[in-house]
Amino acid sequence: MKFFLNLLVAVSVFSFAHATQAACSFDLEVGDYLKFSSTDMTAEKSCESVTVNLIHSGKLPAKIMGHNWVLAKTADVQALATAGMSAGLAASYVPAGDDRVLAYSAVIGGGEKTSLTFSTESLVSGEAYTFFCSFPGHSYSMRGVFNVAS
Repeated sequence: MKFFLNLLVAVSVFSFAHATQAACSFDLEVGDYLKFSSTDMTAEKSCESVTVNLIHSGKLPAKIMGHNWVLAKTADVQALATAGMSAGLAASYVPAGDDRVLAYSAVIGGGEKTSLTFSTESLVSGEAYTFFCSFPGHSYSMRGVFNVAS
């Protein structure tokens, strides 16, 4: 009986430690549709960097149904999506050198995956951030909230 009580305490401590661990890495899936597998991400400010792993489970090529992951302040999303259309596929539909872009991945097509890692140094807890796909026409439905917890 004492063994099982000690085991229960050990599992509880491990579960609590695991549950309070900072969210510094996220896996997102996209496909041949206009949707991210998650529309809400929360990173802890204690993370020095955040990694986003994007997996395209569809079959269509990037030039037809490509997706990427772009992070910006919510107020800048529409302007960036519009500017990104002119940047083209080779630039991942992201305007070069635009300071409003906080992080972005390459555009990927069916069966591909990509990862990006970015610093949390400039991110502020309580600021409104949005992640979105900048492929032309996708940003209207492919977006989500990116939170920074203190």
